[in-house]
Formats: sequence, structure tokens, C-alpha cells
Amino acid sequence: MNQLLTLLACTGVATASYANNLNYRSPSHNHPGLGVSIHKVNKRNAGAAPYPASQLNFTHGVASGDPYPDSVILWTRCAPMFDDVRSNSTVTGYVPLYNPVPIYGAANDTGPPSTAPICLTYKVSTDRSLATTADSGTVYTSSDTDYTVKASNHTVEVELKWVLILLQVEASGLSPYTQYYYQFSVCGSNNVTSPLGRTKTTPAANDVVTKIALAIFSCSNFPFGFFNAYGNPARKDSVDYVVHLGDYIYEYANGDYGDGSSIGRVSLPDRQIYTLYDYRKRLATYRTDQDLLLSHRQFPWIPVWDDHEVADNTYRDGSSELNNTEASFIQDGGVSVDQRKMNAVRAYFEWMPIRQVDMDDGLRIWRSFSIGSLLDLVILDTRQYDRSITDLYWNTHYINQISNDASRSMMGGRQENWFFNQLISSKQRGATWRVIGSQTVYSRVNLSSTFGNVDPLNFDAWDGYQANRDRTYQTLYENEIGNNIVVSGDSHANWVSDLVWLDHTPYDASSGNGSIGVEFAGSAVSSPSPAGQNISIAAANNASQVLIADNRELQWSELYYRGYFELHISQDSVNASYFGLPTTINRNPNEISLANFTVLNGANALYRNPVPGGGVVENGALKGGETVQTNVTNSTATGLYSISQEEDSVVEDN
Repeated sequence: MNQLLTLLACTGVATASYANNLNYRSPSHNHPGLGVSIHKVNKRNAGAAPYPASQLNFTHGVASGDPYPDSVILWTRCAPMFDDVRSNSTVTGYVPLYNPVPIYGAANDTGPPSTAPICLTYKVSTDRSLATTADSGTVYTSSDTDYTVKASNHTVEVELKWVLILLQVEASGLSPYTQYYYQFSVCGSNNVTSPLGRTKTTPAANDVVTKIALAIFSCSNFPFGFFNAYGNPARKDSVDYVVHLGDYIYEYANGDYGDGSSIGRVSLPDRQIYTLYDYRKRLATYRTDQDLLLSHRQFPWIPVWDDHEVADNTYRDGSSELNNTEASFIQDGGVSVDQRKMNAVRAYFEWMPIRQVDMDDGLRIWRSFSIGSLLDLVILDTRQYDRSITDLYWNTHYINQISNDASRSMMGGRQENWFFNQLISSKQRGATWRVIGSQTVYSRVNLSSTFGNVDPLNFDAWDGYQANRDRTYQTLYENEIGNNIVVSGDSHANWVSDLVWLDHTPYDASSGNGSIGVEFAGSAVSSPSPAGQNISIAAANNASQVLIADNRELQWSELYYRGYFELHISQDSVNASYFGLPTTINRNPNEISLANFTVLNGANALYRNPVPGGGVVENGALKGGETVQTNVTNSTATGLYSISQEEDSVVEDN
């Protein structure tokens, strides 16, 4: 009798531990039947010992993201094996659309259900030694929990595939605008621990903050080169948060778009990716880059996907190489558009330290952050959510003809209304600045010098959705919402433009009068220049000269360098600093300061004295200014400057 009581007591403790992990509950408040039976999980694991620490490995470091004033998402991966999911695995069965939910039943492709718990603990502290505790917790999980959920006073996001954990924890009860350190450990072990991570909460919405710094990245292609850009702000310790605007991974086989064989950077699996396994493995490959690991370990990230997290030029119903037709299904991978997107979205939510914004909308990634009274950061999804058909290369002229149709949207009606309400409410609450994250370039860019006069715009960007852009401008101008900063990626080039509602409002290009804000668009971490991977600096700068002449609102164009930019935001101004990488064919800490621009509070245009950027840039073409190439290079590891002598700056695109 005593033995029975003891067994029942132990069972009750285990059940309570699983119940604290809300991974086992339904991802939808409206559909409780989608949850996992804790009693069945507990019964299957009853009496089994946890995996011993000697069999577990922290394989991909740590990460943090989506910071709030009182909480932040923490992430790690812990596994007895490095690769344990069969190559034909995919999301199957009766699961909701775009939700990282369990694969039901024992007949799935990921292997048999686990019969032993895996236990990790985490600790959050304000000091590197973790001597004090700001938050801590213990997590038990099993193969049943394969999706993002919240547990008790924190969120636990667990990905366990047979013998694998991907773990996210929402450390809560934290203080606003405070730096923290965190670490994961295998339960009962003193020496099997993750790397030490550092993160930071945001200021409370009404806090008066003097300055915030953001690093803005986009477009990292593994075979095209090393991700040195990610590591440079971490080595300089120059920002508070990282914003990634998408194309965190690419979906191609090696050689299709970049060949990394010569530098030891072949993406795995080495094929075009379609299945859940494919996307997981591709993300795992990218997370071996040391500078990417460093950035994730050092800063909280606020990421969003672009198109290549799924496939090239995605929209609501397809992509450039996969559409909802029988012929496409047979020719392009034997997977439907929706199935491929489900696989990609699920893997993204598993691997990225982000929140599931809406428990009843697993495809929603668009969200906002109020960072003190200084700024509102609005992150859009202009790719995957509800985007009208885009330029698929064979239909360019058709997209041109319909580009101004009122029905066309980059984001769908629901997100559009949310976006416009965010802009209005941001002004009403008195935020000084609005920083808007867009995947593609927002401003008009006349590319007739490249594309000709018939279809002279990039119709995959906002130029292909002119009514959507007009509705945005209408919201800004009619509600007198100023101090708008758009940050964008996707194009693999640097662009700086005044935000102007052309043909609707007067605009003076010499003074900036008539503008309603500024767009800062950034180059790629490693993806090649739109002017060609092997273009010379001289040819790239000549093309930039043509572009600034053809576009009144475009103030600076730079097509050559891979890199990133930083925004340093205060109550008085926003300062944008652009950095170029001398080379990406090896790992190095070097960068060149390319240009610096300022937007003053209330000016709604680039500061001119009398020319933007102080009248001088390192590279590209500056309207009314000059280009002076010095090649002065900063080593972000030592702080020492030198003259760059790099000759082979890029991987040749064969």
C-alpha cells in the first residue's frame, strides 16, 4: 500500500511538471482539442529516468529575442544527437495551418515517441557570474511537444524530435531597460551547460530614454561568404538590439545561387529545400557561423522573414518556382505551396527566438515594440502573410500593368489596418519616432537604366503595390504623422531616400521640403550585389550616379559593398551609420565606414548642410556631394585602423 501511495505521489509530481509546460496545451484558445493529453504523456514516460547529462549537447549556442520591458525570449538547442530527423519528414496530419504544433500519432517520420524526459534548467542574472537570480526555471519535455507555448510565469518553446530539444523560455519579472546574463544547464549537472548569453529588456512604454541603438541586417547567404557583419557590432558593443529584416537563410542547392565549395561553406542539405527536415537542417547549418552565434549570444534579436526563408519571390499563393498547379507540383519538388510554407514557417518558429504573436494565427509575424517614449518599432510582413501576386520573372509586364490596382496589397487587409492603426496610435501616445521594418525597398526606384523603359521598376518591391503604398502615405499625411523612419533590406544594396508621396505632394529635392520621413535601406550581409557579384567598384559607382540622377528622392546609392547599418536614435535626431566589409571570403573583424546621415526631430527629411551626409561618402554616389575613397578600415576586434588591401573581396559566382 505504501509503495502504491509513493508511486501515485511521484506520478502527481510528474503530471504537475508537464502541466506547467504549456507546450502540451492547444496552440489555439478556440480549439482545446488540439492539445496533447498530459496523462498519456506521463503514462508513457512513467518511471523512466531523464537522459543523462553525458548524452546531451548544447549544439548551437544560445539566443534571445523579442524583448519586452519585463521579459525576453531565451533560446537554446540541446540534443543527444546532432542530426536525427529523417530526410523525408514533413508536417502531416490534422494540424492547423502555419502552426508549429505536434505531429500526431506514432507513425510520423521523426521516429518513435520518446519514453524518457529531458530536463533543463535556466538562470537569469544581472551579473556575469550569475551570483544573483532574476529568474530561473526547470523544464521537462517529451517528443509530444513540438511547438511554441507559454508555461506559468514564463514561456517554454520546446522542439523535441525523438531525441532533440529546441528550447525557448520567456524569462519574466525582469526590470525595464536592464542588461541580463543567462545560461542553460542539464538538470543535475554542474558541467554540461550552454554558453553564457547576454540580453536586454526594453524600456517601459512611458519611460523617458535618451538614446537607443539598433543594428539592421538582411540577406545572409551561407555559400556566398562569411557573416562578418553580424559579429562587428558585437565586437564593438555598439548597439542595444538587432533587427533582422529577412533572408536569414536561402533555399537553394549549392551552386544554384552561390557556390561555397572553395571556402568550406556548402549549405546542408545540399539540395533545394522543401521538407521540414530540409528547413531545420538549413537553419542548423547557418547557425554554425561563428559571427552569427556571437551576435545571437550578445544581443536580443527582433527578426522577421523575407521570401527566402520559404522560397524566392513568395506571395500568398506561390513563389517564382512553385505555384499551385499540377505541373508545378510535379516539376518543382513534389510538394504543394501550402505544404512547403508550413514546413518553412514551423522550422523558423522553432529556431528563432520570437514570440507567437497571435495564438489563433500561426502565420502572423507582424508585430510592434514600444521602446520607451522614444520610438515605436513596427515590424511588417510584406512577403508571406497575404501578399498579392508578385513579379515571378515570367509575368513582369503583367504585374506592371496591375501595379496600381486598388485591390493589390503587400500585406493583406487585416495587416494593413493594423499597420495604419499602429501609426496613428504611436503619434497619439507621443512617441518621438516611428521606425518601420519593411522587407523590400519602400521608395520608388526608377531602374530604367537597367530594365529599360517598358518595365522600369522593381515590381517585387513596393513599386509593384503602389495603391498599398499610397494608402500608407495617405495615413501619414492626413494624420500629420511625422518622424517616420523606414528600414528595409532585400535589395542587397544601400539606398537612402526622402519619403515622398510623388505626384500628390510638392517636394523640393534640394531641401527635402514635402517629405514625410526617410528610408534607410541596407546592403546584404553576404548576398551578392544586384549589379552582379563580380562588378568592380568603378562600374558600381557609375551605376549609382545614374540612379541618383533618375530618382529625385534618392539621395545616396551604393551597390558594391556587403555590410549593414546602425541607427542611433535620440530625442533630437536619428543618425544612420553605414558599414561595408572589405571581404567576406574569410572570417575577419574588418569594416569600412561608408556614409553617415542625420534626420533631425521634426524635419521629416535628411539633414542637409547643404548636402546630406556631410557632403562626402566613402563609396557610391551622393546627390550634390562627392565620393572620396580612402579604404580606411577598422578592426572591430582591436579598434585599430589600417588601409584595406583586399583584392579578392567576394566569392566568384560561377
